[in-house]
Amino acid sequence: MTIYRMDHVGVVVEDLAAAIAFFLELGLELEGEAAVEGEWVDQLIGLDGVRADIAVVRTPDGHGRVELSTFHTPAATSSAPRAPMNTPGIPRLTFVVDAVVDVLDRLRAHGAVLVGEVTQYREIYRYCYVRGPDGIIIGLVEELR
Repeated sequence: MTIYRMDHVGVVVEDLAAAIAFFLELGLELEGEAAVEGEWVDQLIGLDGVRADIAVVRTPDGHGRVELSTFHTPAATSSAPRAPMNTPGIPRLTFVVDAVVDVLDRLRAHGAVLVGEVTQYREIYRYCYVRGPDGIIIGLVEELR
């Protein structure tokens, strides 16, 4: 068995428009939006009566994609925890950006909250983590070389 590539990362959000705006501000591009429902999606994700809206955003190089989903039905029975960074199973999405501090400032207008501090590893990287829409942890990396 061979894996060809990672296709995308999926994230469920409550406010799809706000999540799209956040990722567009980060520099991703909107690839498309769709409404999904029916037997095929119920079978795929193991829920009955699914009605959801999705949007796919991609990195400018076309290699990374994030699927953002919001479910109208069925109602969620719990929410994801806003656990600390060292909690097993907590996902993070990390993006290389041109200037960490500038991107952080732009994302704050979309509700981003800095997790720790902006730090630098030698003369190689400037790095930080933020919590974005619905607590999603986003890493921002600026390559200094």
